[in-house]
Amino acid sequence: PYGASLMSDSPALANTPAGGRRLETFFLTLLRIGIGWHFAYEGLSKLTADGWSAKGFLLQSRGPLAEVFRWMAVDPERLETVNQLNMWGLTLIGLGLILGCFTRLASAAGMLVILLFYLCNPPFIGYFYSIPTEGSYLIVNKNLVELAALAVVLVTGSGRVAGLDRIIHRLLKKRDRPAEA
Repeated sequence: PYGASLMSDSPALANTPAGGRRLETFFLTLLRIGIGWHFAYEGLSKLTADGWSAKGFLLQSRGPLAEVFRWMAVDPERLETVNQLNMWGLTLIGLGLILGCFTRLASAAGMLVILLFYLCNPPFIGYFYSIPTEGSYLIVNKNLVELAALAVVLVTGSGRVAGLDRIIHRLLKKRDRPAEA
């Protein structure tokens, strides 16, 4: 019932049996939680690592915005702000996605963070990086794939089915209803 309504507005799913919608909702929720885990773990591992800094990654920038990323790294105070935003941003985005709390906001913020990571060191022809990477990429890398997956989470609202967003939206609906006499 509630899970099916998540997908009922999608023209592509108009003829999908209700069981198919439940299965799709399950996998969208699994996708959201998996991405959330990735973000939360990355953030927490940075928070708990002694002396972690984004400086090396930023200084290695070879993308179209390389000068902006290097500018972030050269000033210690600015770098500390970037480090804190990175560590806490990843952690909070991850928790939001795992819990299904403010899912669309967490998805949009996650897309922005991933886009910045992508633009810092994009897999374009002619760029060489001294930072080792796994695999060989050309234009599309794991960051771009995760960004696309976050876009799916953003537009489907899976937090309203299996997450705290469901409770939040119900409370907001009750508050917006006119009082009965």
